[in-house]
Order: sequence, then structure tokens, then C-alpha cells
Amino acid sequence: MQVDLIAMGAGGAETLTAEAAASLAGADWLVGAERLLAALPAGCTARRTAATRPAAVRDALLAARQAGAVRAGVVLSGDTGFYSGAAGLLPLLQAAEIPARVLPGVSSVQLLAACLGRPWQNWRLVSAHGVLCDPAAELAEGKPVFFLTGGTQGPSWVAARLRDAGLPDLPVTVGERLGLPGERITHTTAADCVAMSFDGLSVLLAEAAPRPGVMGPGVPDELFCRGKVPMTKREVRAAAMSRLRVQPGETCWDVGAGTGSVSIELALAARGGAVWAVEQNAAACDLIRLNRRRFGAWNLQLREGLAPAALADLPAPDAVFVGGTKGNMDAILAAALEKNPAARICVSAIAPETLAAALAAFAARGQAAQAVQIAVSRSRAVAGLHLMEAANPITLVAANCP
Repeated sequence: MQVDLIAMGAGGAETLTAEAAASLAGADWLVGAERLLAALPAGCTARRTAATRPAAVRDALLAARQAGAVRAGVVLSGDTGFYSGAAGLLPLLQAAEIPARVLPGVSSVQLLAACLGRPWQNWRLVSAHGVLCDPAAELAEGKPVFFLTGGTQGPSWVAARLRDAGLPDLPVTVGERLGLPGERITHTTAADCVAMSFDGLSVLLAEAAPRPGVMGPGVPDELFCRGKVPMTKREVRAAAMSRLRVQPGETCWDVGAGTGSVSIELALAARGGAVWAVEQNAAACDLIRLNRRRFGAWNLQLREGLAPAALADLPAPDAVFVGGTKGNMDAILAAALEKNPAARICVSAIAPETLAAALAAFAARGQAAQAVQIAVSRSRAVAGLHLMEAANPITLVAANCP
């Protein structure tokens, strides 16, 4: 039995390719979602099985072969190469020794771009349909982001995450029932989109979020909103980042975040990933929000509260910076290492007591820690002379940092 995986575009005859239409006409058994089977062109076989999960589709095809089918088709919405069930089905068919041919189609991203009269090659393409995603983090690349939505994660869900990340005024476009009767395009903002209702067949395009030029580790201190909250100096941040070696897509914690200067550095490095700034001081939290907007660090999420309690439901971290503990060093490091024993951790210690607590906490968990002391002295002009100002040394204690 020969099987064709047939992309149906929007699901109606209008967005079928000629190749797909010919395959449908020649099939003697068809399998797919009920919605797509109900929208088949006239003249298609009446031998049909409703199934969507890859294993159920495979079983339906095996039954069709047992019943004598020679040419079967699996109907799929959109394009077979764009978040399609074809990806999970093909290995199962290969294992069952069922030959399969893939017929591409028109995707929802193509349909929306055509409606808007825009090219889509520079858009970031993301699925929020049955897949957990962080919409704000996806905007960290500085590109428009197309979200395939569905189920409980519809356009309003995506918009709420963008609003809560500090982007209430970001322009978004929602496309409903693209290529079908009742097609509708809505241009609005993330904040206004939250209260709107949309059809289950919807997608959302978020325009590029404001973002500064790419910066390396050690963002100049004067670029941050500071207030009276202590801030980790540029040179110390650069040294900490060199230890943590954050990669795009990783999850990071900044515990005792202060102004959020380290959080910003982490967010810029982990673009596409998620950074959690944990801070209990209200004035500091306000500064973190201001700095998030100033640097376009939309993948930075603020958790207001005192660690370790505030860490309880955070996702497992790949990298952790500890800038303040309020005496809870052991519990904070325990929380991080419990979620990920291989987490790369860097602790900033000014007082000898903090250094001792960090070393003891790592040793108690069998972690080999390295300590390096940094003294940052800067010149100050006095009567035409540049005098170096003394500064208290800071010790960075790192574990799991190669």
C-alpha cells in the first residue's frame, strides 16, 4: 500500500495544490482529523477513518491495508513541514514498512503574510499549539514572531504573556480562519488583545520588540537605571558571565537581583531562553522593570519575593547568579542544585561570612567550588590628577563552571 501525506492548506478546496487534489481523488482510503475529512472535495472515497495522533493514524493505515486498500492518504492541515503531524508519523510508517510520500501545502504563516502583503522570511516561527512556550523570550531576537496558537494557548494567552513581560503597547495581528469562510484580520496591541475572543483556528503575529544593539559581557554601569539600590559593577559582572558561560535558550536565575544589572546581562546572553530575577525589595523591583524595558530584555521575568521560598516553582536553571541571600545561602544553593545538580552557579561575596557560607554550602553537597577575588578600583580626577579610589574586594565563588 502506498500512502501520501497530503497537506490541505487551510482545509478547504481553495488552498489545495493540484498535486494534493490529484492524490485525494486517487486514494481509496483517507485518514485524518474529522474537520479535514468533512471538508474534502466532492468525489473522494467514502472509506475514511478519523484519527489525529500518529500512533492512531498508523493503526488506521494498517487496518486499511488489511482491508485491501492500495492507495491511502493522510490529510493534514497547513503544510506538512510546518508544525505538522507528519513529523511524528513518518518514523512510525517507516518502522511499519509502509511507503510514504509527502505532499507539501500552504501554511498558515504564508496565508497571513499574503493577507498583510508582507514577506515572512525574516519572521521567527513559533508554535504555542499544545506546546509550552515563553512568548516574551521568543521576542528577544529582535524579529517579528509568528505564533501558531490553539487550545488554551490562543491569541489572548500569548498577548497576556507579552503584556505581563512589559510590552502592553506592542502591535500584534491576529488572523482567524485564514483561507476559509469567515476569515478575519485584527490589528491591535498586546494589552487590548488580552480581552478579545477569537476563533479556535487563529494565529498571532507580534511585531519586533524594541531592542538595543548587541552588547558583550560588561555593560557600562552608566547605562542602567540605578536609584539607591546596590549594583554589581561592570567588571564583576563581566567576570561572573565568563564563569557562567550562558548560551542562547538557557534558563537562568539571578537571586537577590538588586537593580537587575546581572539579570540584564543574563537575558542578553540567553536570548530565546528565560531569565528569572528574584528580588524582595520593592524599589529594586521597580528598577528591574525599568532596566528590562531600557535594554529590551523581554525574556527577563521578575519574581518578587524572598529566596528560597520565591524559587519553589521556578523552572530548573542552567545557570545561577547569587548576588544576595539575606542569610539564606545554604537553602538557596540547595534549591538550585536540587532542581539541577549540574547547574552552573556563581556567588558574589563581599563579607567573609558570605564567602564562608558559600564554600560550606557547596562542600556539604559535594560540589568542588573555585574562588577568585576581584578588586575594582577606578580613577577620580582631582586638580588635574587621576587618583585611584580604593574599593572593597569581591570574591566570586563558582561551582560546575568549567
